[in-house]
Amino acid sequence: MSRSVLIVDDDPTFLSLATRVLTQSGLEVVATAGDAASAVSAAGDTKPDCALVDLGLPDREGVDLAYELAELPWRPRVVLTSTDSDAGLGLNVSDGRPRLPFIAKEDLANGELASLLAAW
Repeated sequence: MSRSVLIVDDDPTFLSLATRVLTQSGLEVVATAGDAASAVSAAGDTKPDCALVDLGLPDREGVDLAYELAELPWRPRVVLTSTDSDAGLGLNVSDGRPRLPFIAKEDLANGELASLLAAW
C-alpha cells in the first residue's frame, strides 16, 4: 500500500527533488506547499498519511506547523528537515509532546527519508 505525502518547503527546487525521490521510493506525493498556511489547507484537502516539513518557512516556524499537522485527527506521520544538518539536535520538546523525526536535506536520497515517512 502506497503512503501519501505532503511536502512543505519554500524552495521550489527542493520540492521538485523531494517529490521525485519520494515517488521513486514508492510514496505518493499528494500535495506540496510553499508556506505553512498553504500546508494546513493542503493537509485538510488531501489528508496525507505523512508530511515532510522544512524547519524554515516564510510565515511560521516549521516545527510549530509540524506539531499541528501531527495532531490532526488522522495523525499523519511528520518528519522535519533542514539544510542545517545539526538543526535536528535542537528539537527537544519539553511540553510532553513526542519528539518528531528529523532528516537533513543532504540525506534526502539515501533511503532513510522514505523509511521515516513510512514507519508507524
